[in-house]
Amino acid sequence: MQGNWAENVCVEWDSNGLITKITPGYDGEGEIVTGYALPAMNNVHSHAFQRAMAGLAEYSTSANDSFWTWRDIMYRFAEKISASDLEGIAAQLYLEMLKAGYVSVVEFHYLHHSDEGSMAMSQAIINAATNTGIGLCHLPVLYMASGFGGLAINDKQKRFAHSLNDYLDLIKSLSLKMAGNNNQHLGMAFHSLRAVPEEALQECLSVNPASGPIHIHISEQTQEVSDCLDWSGKRPVQWLYDNFDVDDRWCLIHATHLNEDEIAAIAGSGAVVGLCPTTEANLGDGLFPLKKYMDRGGHIAIGSDSHISVSVTEELRLLEYGQRLKYQQGNIAANDQEIHTGTHLYQKTLTGGARASGFDNGAIEIGKRADIIVLDERSPLLTGSPNRNIIDRFIFSGNVNPVKHVYVRGEKVVSDYKHASEDRINDDYRAIMDRLKKVLD
Repeated sequence: MQGNWAENVCVEWDSNGLITKITPGYDGEGEIVTGYALPAMNNVHSHAFQRAMAGLAEYSTSANDSFWTWRDIMYRFAEKISASDLEGIAAQLYLEMLKAGYVSVVEFHYLHHSDEGSMAMSQAIINAATNTGIGLCHLPVLYMASGFGGLAINDKQKRFAHSLNDYLDLIKSLSLKMAGNNNQHLGMAFHSLRAVPEEALQECLSVNPASGPIHIHISEQTQEVSDCLDWSGKRPVQWLYDNFDVDDRWCLIHATHLNEDEIAAIAGSGAVVGLCPTTEANLGDGLFPLKKYMDRGGHIAIGSDSHISVSVTEELRLLEYGQRLKYQQGNIAANDQEIHTGTHLYQKTLTGGARASGFDNGAIEIGKRADIIVLDERSPLLTGSPNRNIIDRFIFSGNVNPVKHVYVRGEKVVSDYKHASEDRINDDYRAIMDRLKKVLD
């Protein structure tokens, strides 16, 4: 049934939220839900604490504002957030993700240390995911250096940093804590090649007590590429592939600046590129070589990263529109096998997102998780659409969210556009932001 529409479909799942039976043309008993049911999306890149600073860097500090000036503002903001703050901020963010049609989040977590203890910040993320019902792939991040060659951490980065032994101890403790949870699991992340020395990368990968995926920021900025060339004589992706066995467990976040050899290497390895178009646009990163990469069969997924936008449709829309602006051509992401641009992008990011998040979803099929969204058939965005245009219209027509219901492992966490804990979560978030505002003013 993958890739095809069917009417009056009954989807059944077991107590673990795994699909056991799919019956088209069903006329029996059960909960009746009207609308267009689709596999739901995984959000493969999130820094939850940055949701609370979205929009706070939108002023000029010089004629050359860039990622690096944004980073200075982020450092100052990160100093003020406690574990209880982070839990409330992440809960509001994860609520927003669910309502946008994301069913899981890959939390690239580098805001580590807290007065409440060594695991308090990770525990805040775990609690927020538990309380909202979103699936969680938790990625504690190793951050050891301020630049290529093991440059010493500066004072602003100390909250992010671990020694290698302390980091591995954290991973081991979290692995035990999260064991047996079928909606949460643990992976491993390296902040970037500039922040993790080669020896530490080797040690982590040889020990690796986490069972989930491996993520890394890479080639996001042209300065990063230049610095890597100065340090090693190689570009970041080239250096990574020359020194490590990168396979389908890996997700390369951004990978914006690639040459032809690097495009071929990533696509051939089975790794996923995690694209965050709204954040990449916000920071002026540049445009990923989407068409060349997809023509080689490369895997992609999407994430909301800094959360200046939390929208499946806006990420996919901007991913395509950036390419159209670059090439002055339409329907860049379509191909001969799937001529509908929105449908093709959605299918590709479903597949890549399942791989990069470690969740067995991305399709409404027997044996997969019942991670499903239902689009409102009465939405003006979708009314009067032939079936073949539904996903295209979902992505490319307007800004009114048509995601009416959301199921995570068969549990209906959003019903008629509403989450059961929505009012409390939003009230808690407002209180946190009111306090942080006074600190930051």
